[in-house]
Amino acid sequence: MERRIALKNMGMALGLTVATPTLISLLQSCQGEPDTSWTPIFFTPEQGAVLTQLVDIIIPKTDTPSASEVQVHVFLDRYVQEVSSKADQQLMIAGLNALITLALSSSGKDKAINLTSEDLEAVLAPALAQQSPEDSTRLSEAVTEFNLSIESNSEASIVDELSSTWFAQNLRGSVIWAFKTSEYIGEQVLAYLPIPGGYIPCGDVNELTGGRAWSL
Repeated sequence: MERRIALKNMGMALGLTVATPTLISLLQSCQGEPDTSWTPIFFTPEQGAVLTQLVDIIIPKTDTPSASEVQVHVFLDRYVQEVSSKADQQLMIAGLNALITLALSSSGKDKAINLTSEDLEAVLAPALAQQSPEDSTRLSEAVTEFNLSIESNSEASIVDELSSTWFAQNLRGSVIWAFKTSEYIGEQVLAYLPIPGGYIPCGDVNELTGGRAWSL
């Protein structure tokens, strides 16, 4: 499936909006059968286990595969390692750790590996709730200050509440993006036409694709 042109016009919520050869190769390398023995390359094994559950909370299995079944967690781990900026990497770690800490506190558990989807959903949902304009401004200013500190090689910090919210919001956008551009979803779920035919500007989508959005 040819994605090069489409990817150039897409961006992940983690930062970059240009599809480099690295990004394209990452996307292609994460296709295939789920790897149950997956070991993260950026996150720790415990963080990777939590990440796998989080992506499936965002896109669970229904009549289509869950996010982890199309390797979204694997792709995100590689993306953060190989493409994300230093500031975004540190924000990802800070935000994920803050979310884990909150889940441990609210569930009464002492190890991240013991957290269930229910434990994580209980703290993910509030972080994804609609923010007031004031809260959005506060988050934006905190992230900007964090990025500037990283760029100037100064000590950077951000409060857990804000880092977990930033992480949750960016994770949701990234999971949706990676899921929709995976090979299986692009070819088997969305309407996929590898060799386009004539242009039909005003056709009914139900007649053209059975109501499905186009893959590309």
